[in-house]
This record gives sequence, structure tokens and C-alpha cells, in this order.
Amino acid sequence: MFKALLLEKDEAGFSAGVTQLDNARLPVISDGGVLVRPEYSTLNYKDGLALTNRSPVVRVWPMVPGIDGAGTVLESHHPDWKAGDRFVLNGWGVGETHWGCLAERASLKGDWLVKLPAAFTPRQAMAIGTAGYTAMLCVMAIERHGVVPGSGEVLVTGATGGVGSVAIALLARRGHKVVAATGKAGEAAYLAALGAATVIDRAELAAPGKPMQKERWAAVVDAVGSHTLANALAQTRYGGIVAACGLAQGMDLPASVAPFILRGVTLAGIDSVMAPRARREAAWASLAADLDPATLEAMVSEVPLDGALAAAKELMDGRVRGRIVVRL
Repeated sequence: MFKALLLEKDEAGFSAGVTQLDNARLPVISDGGVLVRPEYSTLNYKDGLALTNRSPVVRVWPMVPGIDGAGTVLESHHPDWKAGDRFVLNGWGVGETHWGCLAERASLKGDWLVKLPAAFTPRQAMAIGTAGYTAMLCVMAIERHGVVPGSGEVLVTGATGGVGSVAIALLARRGHKVVAATGKAGEAAYLAALGAATVIDRAELAAPGKPMQKERWAAVVDAVGSHTLANALAQTRYGGIVAACGLAQGMDLPASVAPFILRGVTLAGIDSVMAPRARREAAWASLAADLDPATLEAMVSEVPLDGALAAAKELMDGRVRGRIVVRL
């Protein structure tokens, strides 16, 4: 038996709660499967949607949510993994179509796992989670584009969220001048401590704007979408890049082609869920090298498994800054 957070939906409606499950209920993986003990998981925006049933993220019922996990391999039928190995999992549809890691046990495909970097404990890895790993994918895309320290200001939207917090810390550590956009004026000191040189009100970007605006940003990390992304594109300098990875404001993109054809701006889509293993390993290696554990700890709040539902509601209500780790 193991403890898990279980989401259910039937004619009576949606329900979520912590329960005891038999090991026999875990998904059966016929080839290359591993049985793991997650020690920590986390709450990302997608987890919040699933736990609060605010969006049809879950596509198979019942579901154990948790798109991230870090812990220890217990049993392995995969050549790359053996009992006792430490792992990190991000994405791959876990918590959506396959039982996830908000549980004391999980049955996963070995191909989905990445070795836990020696620099991190499982808790620290989940303080990073998909949000921080996505932030690193954004930073890698920006730097592949040729944006280097001194190129100009880099805008980070949704700055107090998980992606935004880690992106600010990473960019500042690498020497970029970071501008943080947030609707939480009281968090300016928090953002400055992460490395933001300037903090602006998200209202400057959130309303409909002109298709071409004054050039300002050498690069942008956007976790918001909608009008915020459109305005960020309209303000990006000639030859700049916008790395888009989220939709907190909306899935729409009310923009024009003007920034692309008149300023040569690049819009780079960042997907963390199905990213190939080599890219994941590169991202985690860079995180281990560049993310200061003390800075990381300043972003983190921790809850036990039975506190995850309340924390997910706070996350979706916009009352959370940084990262939430779930202790299993």
C-alpha cells in the first residue's frame, strides 16, 4: 500500500483527496518500466489546473496527478536504471494521461527519467521542477540566438511565478540585465533579491497595444501569453527573440506580423513536456552549474501531501510566489 493524491470524475462530479492505494493499481509498463519512490514532487501551473479541475488537463480517470518527481528507483526493467539510482522526472504526459508523482510510489518509463544531478537533493530538484527546467530551456534558446550579457535588457513576464522566478535568477547569474514584470508591487524586494535590475507593472503590457512599439528588449521570457506576449513582441528590438512558454493570461495571441517582417523578431516556442532526453540532460546540467542553492531556497515553500490541494487553490488564485514543493 502507498499514499497518493487521487483525482476522480464521474456522474457525481469531480473529487480529489489523499488515499491509500494498493501497488497492484499502479500502471503496468511492459517494456523498460521502473518502479520509483518519489521523495518530493511540486505544484506547477498545470498541476494547479488539474487539482482544482479548472481546465481539462487530466484526460484519463482516475488520475494520480504530479507532473514532476524526484527520488529513488526501487525496481528497474530498463538498462539505464538500477535500484538505488536517484532520478528526476518532468512531463511526458505524467499526471495527465499516466499516473504521476504526487504519491509515495510511481510506475514510469525509464526513458522518461534523468539522472538527479549530484549538486541537488530531491527537494532542491523539485524546487526547480518543470517551471525551473522550462526557464532554463528559455534561457538556452535566448543564448543560442546570440543574446549575451550586454546585448540589452531581458524582460521576464509573470515574474513572481515559478518560471519567472527561476528565469530571473538564471539570467542575472549569467550577467544579463533583467526587467521583471509583475502585478504584485509588494514583491519588488523579492524580485530584486533574485537579480532583477528593474521591476515594472504588468499593466504596462497586459492591455491591447499597437502592433509596433518603441524598441526595448533584446530578449523576452514570457510565461503569460495573450496581450502581454503581443506587446512584448511589439517592443522587442531588431533581431531579438521572445521565448514563449506559458499562458497565464490566455492562449490567444492578438498580434500582427509586423515585428517579424519589419524587425526580424524571432518567436521561439518552448515545450518542456516532450523535449528530447539530450535537451533535458543539458538543461539539468546547466541548472546544476548556474543556480545558486541559496537563491533557490528563497523561492520555496513546502507542504506535505495532504496540504497540496489547498496550496493548488492558492496557486490558481495568484497568491503564491516562487515554487511549492510537496513532501512525500
